[in-house]
Amino acid sequence: MCVMCVCVSVAADATDGERDGGWGRVRVFLQRLGKKADSRSLRLAHCDLTATDLLELATLLQVLPQLEELDVSWNELVGGCLEALTSHLQHVGGIRALKLCGCRLSADDITALGEALGCLSFLESLDVSWNSGVGGGALQSLLGKPPPSLRELHLVACQLTAADAAALGMVSALHRLCVLDVSCNPQLTQEVDGGGGGGSLHCLPSVRELDLSCNKSLSGGLDRLSAHLAHLTHLESLDLHLCCLTHADLEALIQVLPSLTALTELDVSSNKEAVGVVHSLVSALPLTQMRRLPLNNCSLNAESFTALGQTALLILLHVDVSWCKVVGGRLALLLDALQPSVILELRLSSCDLTTDDLRHLAAVCKRGCLSSLRVLDLSYNGSVGDEGWSALLAAGGLGSLEDVDLSLRPLTSASCSAWLPALLGALPRLPALTRLALQRWTISSQDRRQLSHSLRKRSVMLEWDPPNRDAAVATNQESPEE
Repeated sequence: MCVMCVCVSVAADATDGERDGGWGRVRVFLQRLGKKADSRSLRLAHCDLTATDLLELATLLQVLPQLEELDVSWNELVGGCLEALTSHLQHVGGIRALKLCGCRLSADDITALGEALGCLSFLESLDVSWNSGVGGGALQSLLGKPPPSLRELHLVACQLTAADAAALGMVSALHRLCVLDVSCNPQLTQEVDGGGGGGSLHCLPSVRELDLSCNKSLSGGLDRLSAHLAHLTHLESLDLHLCCLTHADLEALIQVLPSLTALTELDVSSNKEAVGVVHSLVSALPLTQMRRLPLNNCSLNAESFTALGQTALLILLHVDVSWCKVVGGRLALLLDALQPSVILELRLSSCDLTTDDLRHLAAVCKRGCLSSLRVLDLSYNGSVGDEGWSALLAAGGLGSLEDVDLSLRPLTSASCSAWLPALLGALPRLPALTRLALQRWTISSQDRRQLSHSLRKRSVMLEWDPPNRDAAVATNQESPEE
């Protein structure tokens, strides 16, 4: 009996020794890639991993039994040799998040991954976005035996086809699936009326977030898909931005909105035809629970903006009407419709705002109505006078503000010397500030030093042009997304 105990003890010591030695190998491997060792998370995105690196990583998995997150995204050389990694995934069966974005995965890689998913019984999030090899039929092999624990599936820009849309029906067994992102897959929706695209939604009643954005071929087809949307009774977020939706598409969407009783976020931004249905759209939404309704770049006119402003937007947390020129001179109409002290994000970029608009915004701030605001985007509004900027910055009432953008549009410039004292005076009243953007505003050397001095002991990212503006490279774009 004693001999057996000694043998077991020696074997255990040997195992511990191997594990300790293996951890040393893990540390050396990660240090070579400029990463810190973490037994629960391996984030190796953008590391230029080679096939040899991938094989070495695979052999290290056996000493990482506690691993919960593995991210090897944006390593293009991984494509074609993923099986070297997937054949060892059984050693890390506790993984909850697996990301393989932008790895140039082939159809064989996808098949190997699909076969390995069976051993990842705790997997909650799978992201294989930006891999064209997923589309064209390979999706079926990936979703053949998905782990029942899966809650998120991200398939952005995978060149999915109508045949792949039918394969999405294979996830009907995933009763926990909450997030499905198939944005930027134009071929997926080209034959949406063929039964594949829309019919698969019948199998996904538990989905809470559905992203169909950036699928321009959805134009003219949403009226056929919308009937299936009604089955997503738990849907909380629907993203349809930049889909070239027609008036008929939007009318069909409006008809189904009353069925989506759990909806809190709807994104139809960058759809020009939305201008004609704003009143009907807002009327069909469950306004008492809506949190986000971006309408940026929707070509709102005076009538549609008035309709929006006259509706009691009770508890919207995020408001975005950027690139809607009609807002200029009418901002008060929008601000008066918002519930005080609730909004977290207000984006008014390139809205042709006037000095009076900012005076009204200042008055709203002074009353404490925006005390919860965290993001304020007033960029590309060069028509505002110095008095407007000064009034806003002196108003106070923005103690929760974290991100503020006052940048001018490219190829323009103006001096900020008139309202800089108001900004300097406001900084102590902005304790949560983490980003301040002042691009294209000109500033004297003395004022520049004074502003830098005011922020010297704070973790604030200050975005402005270098002293020599000719050397600056404009990073903002003058046109909205197309």
